[in-house]
Amino acid sequence: MTSTMTKVRASSRIVPPQWALQEQQLFDTLNKAAKEFIARYTRPDGTLVWFDHWPGMDGSDDPYEAFMNLALLYALGGSDELHEASRRIFDGITWQWTQYGQLHRDFDKYYDWMHHGEGYLYLYFLGLAGPATLKDRQRAKSFAAMYTGDDPEAPNYDKAHKLIRSPLNGSMGPRFEVNEEDWSTHRGILDDYLAPYEDIPGVDFASGKCAWSNDEVYGHLLRMMNDRMNRGDVPLNLNATGLLTHAFLMNGDEQLRQWVVDYVGAWQERAERNGGIIPDNVGLTGEIGEYNDGKWWGGYYGWRWPHGFMTIMEPLTNACMNLALLTGNLNGLQLAREQLDRNWELRREQDGRWLVPYKRFDSGWTDYREALPKYPVYLWSMSMADEDLERVERIPKDHDWNEVIVPKYSGRDPVTGRETKHYIGNTQPWYQYIRGLNPGYPERILSANYEMIGNQLAKMRALEGDPYEWTEHFSEGVYSAIHIWQEMCPIYFEGLLQLTLGGPMHISHGGLQFGRVRYFDTKAKRPGLPAGVSALVEKLTPDSATVQLVNTSLFHAHELVIQAGVFGEHQFTRAEIIGSQGDVLNIIAVEGKWLSVELPEGTGITLRLCMERFVNTPTYAMPWPEHDHQLIQGRKAQ
Repeated sequence: MTSTMTKVRASSRIVPPQWALQEQQLFDTLNKAAKEFIARYTRPDGTLVWFDHWPGMDGSDDPYEAFMNLALLYALGGSDELHEASRRIFDGITWQWTQYGQLHRDFDKYYDWMHHGEGYLYLYFLGLAGPATLKDRQRAKSFAAMYTGDDPEAPNYDKAHKLIRSPLNGSMGPRFEVNEEDWSTHRGILDDYLAPYEDIPGVDFASGKCAWSNDEVYGHLLRMMNDRMNRGDVPLNLNATGLLTHAFLMNGDEQLRQWVVDYVGAWQERAERNGGIIPDNVGLTGEIGEYNDGKWWGGYYGWRWPHGFMTIMEPLTNACMNLALLTGNLNGLQLAREQLDRNWELRREQDGRWLVPYKRFDSGWTDYREALPKYPVYLWSMSMADEDLERVERIPKDHDWNEVIVPKYSGRDPVTGRETKHYIGNTQPWYQYIRGLNPGYPERILSANYEMIGNQLAKMRALEGDPYEWTEHFSEGVYSAIHIWQEMCPIYFEGLLQLTLGGPMHISHGGLQFGRVRYFDTKAKRPGLPAGVSALVEKLTPDSATVQLVNTSLFHAHELVIQAGVFGEHQFTRAEIIGSQGDVLNIIAVEGKWLSVELPEGTGITLRLCMERFVNTPTYAMPWPEHDHQLIQGRKAQ
């Protein structure tokens, strides 16, 4: 920590409010739940108790997803042992799925960027867990090279056309053709999905289903997908900007920042060329619809199959937020904003409700549903711009946005329709809270988190959660086998994250974890709140964040560092100490992205942290010097 860091000392003794005690209860419960979860499903070397083989191209993302929150919890203030455990398990999964055959050089051989995006959240959270190790930096550099066109073994990127050459890509380069084994684990699941095309022999497209389990139909599917779908670029590949942004945060290589600028810019140009709507398939020459009879819809995870708008909008939102972070320019959000606006312009009224299209068929726009506010909420939480606020507020409130839910695994909540992948289901009530419209939210969301953990522990401890009882046919029952760890995982803390960082929980398909502030324990020289300290971001404005800090212990003093932005992208200008009546008690000048706060036993303090946003180069760096930035250089054979 620099000797010039400004310090603030709390002097008011307070009785901890309910939310502060709940946060401490949640940290304690999560630490214990994590220990039990690790013991039940992993071996001492970090590998998972699982089958002796796993087929197809699917697989590694799911165990990564199930255990990634160990690193994120540590970064918030979870127990010290989570740090070592999260790294050991990441390496164990990486080794294990390399043995299964899905990974090569520590990275998926080939898959799409919905699944890459989900799995490599683990990497991004390890970055926040710091300090960066040699292995972290080396992996970041190597993985990024697979997508910049600089790795001859993985020629995924065409520098001239600024495109990723296939929807299926990875450490072995683009996968232009798939075979029967690649999709083998999905056939039963996809039987109930919409067909990828409207002209598959033996398939009634209007039924909304496609018999992947039928060998003849499966043969037609593979042939048609290889002909039309597996070459060229798709919007889903915009999730790769997360991997490149992660590498920049780790190593600060300017070429990585420029790659994100160029790649998002290429998709901006394609949308403009397509009349403002982003196309979902671009051929290897850069032509829209090159292998799809000129149609701009019908690509892999595109406007027609299988999810439509979701797998267009999520990677767009992730990429634009990454671009804004890396450039410090909020105009980087423009492409995502434009696609929300184009989608809204296509709305229609039905039974007194305004609905927007989620899919595009050859016959036109279809699958009209209520618009989801979470995408503009993510943009607004970053920009704090009136135009993004209007994009949220124009959506009719089809349910009580203040309502807190206890999510069920994946899919949609049956009452609110909210997506709950990774148990993320309360973005809207947090949005209401941070705008001053949902005052009881902290206590209610922390209670919901606690209930969720209890539900998960009960499921994990039951016979259905015993890994030695699982078989390869377990997926025929309630659970899909490869998702089993996610379905059992008790490490759930959406509210804890929202309240402490001042931002929504990450987008589950590959989004970095943004927030207005983060914390470091001064004594332990580690990320996260010190044990016994609770934090609540009460209010956000474009140039300030109001944070309440409480030392719930009457026996231990603590000191912490508050950072401006999760990645240090902001800069504090002053700290205003706020009294119990909302009056300003003192103003302290601050110059830098860090502020030290001393919390004697049983004290608390409320700070309005005034700041300039997006003025610093973002990084994973901690407030203390990190000296070892050496990277390994490969042998050049003669």
